[in-house]
Amino acid sequence: MVPREVKTAADARRIVEARGLSHVKVGVFDVDGILRGKYMSREKFFSALDGGFGFCDVVLGWDSNDQLYDNVAVTGWHTGYPDAPVRLLPDSCREIPWEDGMLFFLGEFDEPMEGVCPRGILRRVLDRAAAMGLAAKAGFEYEFFVFDETPDSVREKNYRGLKPMAPGFFGYSVLRNTVHSDFYRDMLDGFAEMDILLEGLHEETGPGVLEAAIAVDGGLAAADKAALFKTFTKILAQKTGRMATFMAKWSPDWPGQSGHIHLSLDHAGGGSAFHDPAAEHGMGEAMRHFVGGQQKLMPELLAMVASTVNSYTRLIPGFWAPTEASWGIDNRTCALRVIPGSAKSQRVEYRIAAADANPYLALAAALGAGLWGIENRIEPEAPTIGNAYDRTYPKRLRLPATLWEAAGRLRASRAARDLFGDAFVDHFAATREWEEREFRKHITDWEMARYFEII
Repeated sequence: MVPREVKTAADARRIVEARGLSHVKVGVFDVDGILRGKYMSREKFFSALDGGFGFCDVVLGWDSNDQLYDNVAVTGWHTGYPDAPVRLLPDSCREIPWEDGMLFFLGEFDEPMEGVCPRGILRRVLDRAAAMGLAAKAGFEYEFFVFDETPDSVREKNYRGLKPMAPGFFGYSVLRNTVHSDFYRDMLDGFAEMDILLEGLHEETGPGVLEAAIAVDGGLAAADKAALFKTFTKILAQKTGRMATFMAKWSPDWPGQSGHIHLSLDHAGGGSAFHDPAAEHGMGEAMRHFVGGQQKLMPELLAMVASTVNSYTRLIPGFWAPTEASWGIDNRTCALRVIPGSAKSQRVEYRIAAADANPYLALAAALGAGLWGIENRIEPEAPTIGNAYDRTYPKRLRLPATLWEAAGRLRASRAARDLFGDAFVDHFAATREWEEREFRKHITDWEMARYFEII
């Protein structure tokens, strides 16, 4: 039996026994999309397959730097940070290609934490689609920079003067991807073993920046693959003496890093819900309303797809990142790019998302907004033709300029509460406000250079 044939708890026991493993690796994704986990003994794992296991709920109560939130209700010193129930997902079994036969299994939080579990939030939206007779397919594309650095060296350099894997601009370079073919091959082969097929992997334009396109899959599977791809890209890089970052923007001198999502809807019984060959650009009514909902709710849900302070340094004109909730036909200057095609290929690309977003929450926002648009028959604004950066858009389409503003828009959104639940909206908005408060405690190099002598 191979890992991706595992479907049931009995299958999971069988493959662990067949490999003679004393331990397996298990993990859950937190609100920032960080994989938190541990090695678990075979006996404990077998027991957890039936009854779940307890995982300290602090992983939903601290930030990406393990600092405790002081403004959330679901957990904290007031609850004592108890264990929260986690259910194991046997069909998530995967090979870890770089760890000598080790198996990995995903888990997700059960009640009472299911309402703030990122994977649970996406499942809630997918259930909504199913109730509408629809099934979502998604494919993630990620840009990420690779450096000839280590976790120690970047700290010694104070994150300045870092050495990229390759210098300068050289997009789609065959020279570079051949010179670094060992790293490319490790990625292609390793992720294939993990059932994360990369449809494309190439040099982007910038020093040491790569772009990977993950093959399309159903909603939960697509988000699982995206989240695991980010984690294990970092692992592979560090195991080969490098570092990879998915920061939205690590340098003011280079474009930011996107995490675009390609989305389509099928009818539950089969056939595209988006494509209508008789309609303009092949956009059926459902697709038109889907895009309308995405456009209308983008300012309210932006915190879920631009979830760090750094995310907002990417959203500036002229750097391949949209600044308003715009849409257009095959237009890469827009936040939403409608890609006409056949019934199989008709889709919308959600280009606002950055590489630093939690894949579960980014997809939940992109899909949830579209479903809300279908339910409420939301018509999109007129499509943008030409350069979206040269257009003046109405105030209602302007995106929040800071994480603090985005968190406030999310908290006040009735649609978000309907789609994701009050518990999630309150918790996630509070965590984003915390993130900006943490940022405000620090003095930047820019402030020192601008104010120290002159002001």
